[in-house]
Amino acid sequence: MLIELLVVIAIIGVLIALLLPAVQAAREAARRAQCTNNMKQLGLALANYESAQGAYPMSYVQRGTTQPSYWSDSGWGCWSPHALLLPFLEQTTVYNAQNFLVASYENLDNGWQATAACTRINSFLCPSSTLPIGRYGYRDDYGMTWVSDTLPGNNYFASVGATLCPWTSAKPPGIFGIGTPSPGNSPSDPNIDGVRAIRDVQDGTSNTIAFGEWKMGDFDTAKLSLQDGINLLTSSSNGLGGWNDPINIMPNGANKIDGFLQNCAGAARGSLGNWRANKSRIGYTWIQGMFGNAMGNTMLAPNPPYPNCQLEPWGGDMDAPGIWGLSSYHPGGANVAFADGSVKFLKSTTNRVTVWSLGSRNGGEAISADSY
Repeated sequence: MLIELLVVIAIIGVLIALLLPAVQAAREAARRAQCTNNMKQLGLALANYESAQGAYPMSYVQRGTTQPSYWSDSGWGCWSPHALLLPFLEQTTVYNAQNFLVASYENLDNGWQATAACTRINSFLCPSSTLPIGRYGYRDDYGMTWVSDTLPGNNYFASVGATLCPWTSAKPPGIFGIGTPSPGNSPSDPNIDGVRAIRDVQDGTSNTIAFGEWKMGDFDTAKLSLQDGINLLTSSSNGLGGWNDPINIMPNGANKIDGFLQNCAGAARGSLGNWRANKSRIGYTWIQGMFGNAMGNTMLAPNPPYPNCQLEPWGGDMDAPGIWGLSSYHPGGANVAFADGSVKFLKSTTNRVTVWSLGSRNGGEAISADSY
């Protein structure tokens, strides 16, 4: 009798072992479906915004202040496309809580943006990804006040296309860009150059990536993760880099990109424990229109064997040239939302040139669906 009982227990154990992978796969399929739905909402919100406003939402400088125009050069304090799309995502209350007269990332002045900035929005979170760890605000070594114990998180970036430089003065090939005031305009009346509308998407909205998916960071500078950014603490690397340099736009720098990636990978271990070199907070907020927060690019296929990378000599924030690209916890690739509102799964094996072409709004490339 005891032997029979042991046999039955053994059989049950085998069955459970066989069923667990199937259950886990079913759960991941459900999470991936929800992630796809989130991105579809973003894509449709973008299309509705463009229809209502006559242009796509760029990353904009704060309005109506006396702050110098350099605040908008790189993305620090700019308002992200996500922040501007909130009314089209049934998040009008959060939208109204934003104070557009000051910087989006303004925690120095009594946490003016805290109500909106600290809100977790499910439409910006992929259920397959981990949630961010830490507090919202500036570093303690700056002597500034933390405004929340909750980081909002963001798994979906607005794509500037296949370029290291996101600002509109560098002419990014994607739909989005970080707008800078045109010469002669004051910051209180920024006539942002480079605004794009549907007419500028000459490759077709169904062939142009608007939003991409990424893993959030590990929020630990003493740990290496591929989704973290490695700052080379320089302004150029193997010919790439340098603000507004056309070689940063692919395929212009196609023969330089591998050297750049190798440099990043080689510097990864030396970045441990150094917050200026190890950027572990990718995707911690959706409100700021800056690389690593709400803006990214399509330089590589999803889940590459290289870390994200940036070129910022002083090592402060992430407002500099760099690669902040596609990644996910979904096996085999990541989701991308196209400008027509459709969502497709981009495989990790996709050719690099195809990824560049999909990120471009007017490159004239002919891309077939079976290439990705």
